[in-house]
Amino acid sequence: MLGTDFILDCLSKENIDYIFMVPGGLIDPFLPALGRQSHLKPIVAAHEGGAAYMADGYARASGKFGAALCIGGPGLTNTVTAVAAAQTDGSPVLLISGEVSTYIEGLGMFQDASSQTLNDVGTLKGLTHFSSSIENPKNLPHLIRHAMIHLLTEPKGPVHISIPQDCQEAIIEAEYQRIDRSLSHPDILALKAAKESLEHFKRGRNGSPPVRIAVLAGAGIEHAECSNDLIRFAENWHIPVATTLRAKGVFPEDHPLSLGVFGYAGTHHSRMALLDNPPDLLIVLGSGLNERDTMHWMLKLTPKNAICVNLDTIAIGAHLTGGSVVGDAGAYLKWLEANSDMIRPSLESTRADRKSWLSGIIAQPRLQNPENCKSKAIPLHPARVISDLRAALPRDGIVLIDSGAHRAFAGHYWESYRPLTYISATNLGPMGWAIPAAIGVQCAQPNKKVAVITGDGCMRMGGMEIATAARYQLPIIYVVINNAALGNVWLRAHQEGPVPDALTTLPDFDWAAFSKSLGGNGITVSRPEELAQAFSKALQNKGPTVVDVKADKRFKTPVEDWNIARAAWSFHE
Repeated sequence: MLGTDFILDCLSKENIDYIFMVPGGLIDPFLPALGRQSHLKPIVAAHEGGAAYMADGYARASGKFGAALCIGGPGLTNTVTAVAAAQTDGSPVLLISGEVSTYIEGLGMFQDASSQTLNDVGTLKGLTHFSSSIENPKNLPHLIRHAMIHLLTEPKGPVHISIPQDCQEAIIEAEYQRIDRSLSHPDILALKAAKESLEHFKRGRNGSPPVRIAVLAGAGIEHAECSNDLIRFAENWHIPVATTLRAKGVFPEDHPLSLGVFGYAGTHHSRMALLDNPPDLLIVLGSGLNERDTMHWMLKLTPKNAICVNLDTIAIGAHLTGGSVVGDAGAYLKWLEANSDMIRPSLESTRADRKSWLSGIIAQPRLQNPENCKSKAIPLHPARVISDLRAALPRDGIVLIDSGAHRAFAGHYWESYRPLTYISATNLGPMGWAIPAAIGVQCAQPNKKVAVITGDGCMRMGGMEIATAARYQLPIIYVVINNAALGNVWLRAHQEGPVPDALTTLPDFDWAAFSKSLGGNGITVSRPEELAQAFSKALQNKGPTVVDVKADKRFKTPVEDWNIARAAWSFHE
């Protein structure tokens, strides 16, 4: 078979259904190759960055990986931010780029970005788990296999393969064999460290069994697909659970043991349980312990009061000198369940006191200014928009959150009940990410309702991909919290004088009309009582619907606890 057919056969055998792409001269041989197969459906994006964001969204929603195809040079450089976002969030994205034939590299060929010129492979080396060029058709089978192993092995992330045109058109005398699932889903666990962690359940900081025990669940719970194991562990021993913003939804937020999100845009309940009076034992599962996961590093972790489980040794080693378990969060939870007899005596003896401790927390207000969810303000309050959208979207509906002030409002006021139903690029946070990513999500979950919470600043960056959603008649609801400003930046900048104010203020565009011009649907909402009807209509529409909500930029984001922690923090203490 030809090199192009070999690559598409590889993707088919790895059981993905879509490839997101922008056609161009350097990948021309892929176009007839796509017509020679029937498993992969190509989705043509408006921009290469959009295609890579779509692949990212597909990966997150499907539990598989996403694939994007583009030309090298300008096409590849358009994907750089998308690849970086996938890297920082551990999202497996395969980027395939076309390149000039190997025998004319460095001769001045149009769009040559080989190692002899711009070096596409070098550009992506620092942003991926693996980046390589196929310099000889005979290398194609084993280098593709190397790329797939890097793509599918934990901790996951993006990989890149550059395919010169002569390799695309070469005859490949090999057949791709699917990567063994034991490589992509290993139950890695350092048993010695796991056994030592049992001592934390028996003796707290004062030598007696710990009473106040809490879990902080990170994205590792999602990656390990062990949400049910976490729920079972929490219920068995009556242990409350907070999640990071990245992991929102891995523990149902309406569960009696839920503390909500800890860190940026977090709840008062999580702050009280984890920070105000630190627990006797904190079990951190699959969190990178970055600034936002730890409330601006205010979360104090010591070998005496914390167990940190993570596959990334750097993530735990940089923040904790002991009490760490290198391993998969799911493997650790299963191991604890198998060894429950070892921890039962101390956990049973402290159950009543733990219930009393938790009930004291739950009795306090959970959210900051919950009355905002029913605000009648005109222009609209973002919390009201988010509350009404939550009421309209089914319980298993999927919401994607873009980057901006709306991220804080959504993180705080949206209630999430299942894994992979609250999706956001939380670590790098590129503006406009959610608009194309939702296309990948809808492709991965065609029977689920998908909505996006974005802003007018984000629409300026990623809004053209509404045309892609319209082209493929994807029924995504795009809720634009249109405050005529770069919201988060404006909240800071307008206090610095008229020039910063002006620089962060935007003209009020008609985003509903913009959507209609691209083949989508559009609804404008100017009053809060119009929200429910707008969302109901959008849920019934064919193709995408942009709901342009005229919102007020002056409302402060619900990050009061975060701001207090940031003001109190010192690196030297």
